Amino acid sequence: MSFRDQESGGEDGGRSSSPSDLRKPLINTGSWYRMPAAGGMGSRQSSLMERLGSSAFSLRDVSVSATLCTLIVALGPIQFGFTCGYSSPTQDAVIADLGLSLSEFALFGSLSNVGAMVGAITSGQIAEYIGRKGSLMIAAVPNIIGWLAISFAKDSSFLFMGRLLEGFGVGVISYTVPVYIAEIAPQDKRGALGSVNQLSVTIGILLAYLFGMFVPWRILAVLGILPCSILIPGLFFVPESPRWLAKMGKMEDFEYSLQVLRGFQTDITAEVNEIKRSVTSSRRRTTIRFADIKQKRYSVPLMIGIGLLVLQQVSGVNGILFYAGSIFKAAGITNSNLATFGLGVVQVIATGVTTWLTDKAGRRLLLIISATGMTITLVIVSVSFFVKDNITSGSHLYSVMSMLSLAGLVAFVVSFSLGMGAIPWIIMSEILPVNIKSLAGSVATLANWLTAWAITMTASLMLSWSNGGTFAIYAAVCTMTLIFVCLWVPETKGRTLEEIAFSFR
Repeated sequence: MSFRDQESGGEDGGRSSSPSDLRKPLINTGSWYRMPAAGGMGSRQSSLMERLGSSAFSLRDVSVSATLCTLIVALGPIQFGFTCGYSSPTQDAVIADLGLSLSEFALFGSLSNVGAMVGAITSGQIAEYIGRKGSLMIAAVPNIIGWLAISFAKDSSFLFMGRLLEGFGVGVISYTVPVYIAEIAPQDKRGALGSVNQLSVTIGILLAYLFGMFVPWRILAVLGILPCSILIPGLFFVPESPRWLAKMGKMEDFEYSLQVLRGFQTDITAEVNEIKRSVTSSRRRTTIRFADIKQKRYSVPLMIGIGLLVLQQVSGVNGILFYAGSIFKAAGITNSNLATFGLGVVQVIATGVTTWLTDKAGRRLLLIISATGMTITLVIVSVSFFVKDNITSGSHLYSVMSMLSLAGLVAFVVSFSLGMGAIPWIIMSEILPVNIKSLAGSVATLANWLTAWAITMTASLMLSWSNGGTFAIYAAVCTMTLIFVCLWVPETKGRTLEEIAFSFR
């Protein structure tokens, strides 16, 4: 199906439309183009093509591919990562400039998680009623205000307010971006494009570490404004999610959006019909009662989505990354800041490899490899710390155990990035049924942020209790993750979202 072949009647309710001009989408607009309703180009469209000349055909071919849309919305996860990484390189300077205690700075760091929980609760409903693009625009505003509040802070009140606002925006972004990418991506590229979400988070963390070593904390906060400042205008140049438009009954915009994403020479008939059938089926029962959640079509994908996002955090990755400097010091590494930056580089590279592998190896296989690697590496780190606690610090064996614990931590981050970092978000956005996606997605995102907050708050206490014991507990959780993936998680590679939803019925 192409726009030249479409007629104004049919399933769209018989609405007729006259040819209209090339236009940019607003919040609920599906595409840049309005092609003629009947076959052949009208005089107005012909005139438009004459004015645009060959550039129009170039624009039609490449300007709004799903890859380009993904790169634009990836500015949101970069903001997400920058927020997560900001507190690590700025701790000493912020405490000295504002006269904060260590506990007050710890509160500052944790408030982003609190704000993200609030954002997660509202993210599904915002994305449902305003659209995926509209919710990202809304999320960008508190992020910008939050960074400004931090950069101009004279006391802890502005600092805390800014961190809460950032957290709220990040909570909305963490749900909306993977859902938008999953809904616009072709099925053969959905895994790779979905992995860009986590890759962008790791890039944001790395940028915060990098710039934090060279610029003052207030300037670093100003730099934090840039991703969302670019994201807002960028959203006017990408189409809205076609599946959301179809669910909202905007059938013309739905088809225009899908055609723009797939290219104007691509036949989208089969995909259009499949999405329409899925939307029609979901509308047959618009109200989902609590008792209905017990049905397999809802309970299984909900359990898988929440389970993966919770297990992602219970593995201890946030605690390990947040306290990487102190862990490296305990391992005997003198330049812990440089080691932490190096760990960030490794994480970006490993996540980039995942982006390339996801649609080739499949989600399930990568999750199994990731969970297995995380378990083995954490056991190695745990054993090395147990041995170190029982030998003399100056001995050769002590140095060997220090290097072994460092290598184990790096290998753990690589293993995490190969699967458990990106894929839980991809699968959550793929398997949740369309008629409960907003509520279920909010619950899953909230569960992830709540678990992340709990792990971050308890990691320091656990590490002070026992380094080896802490990593042994995390290793046991990773073993549970492996069992969960083997028993419950399906392969979604190469299947449309509608096929995935049907498989749970």
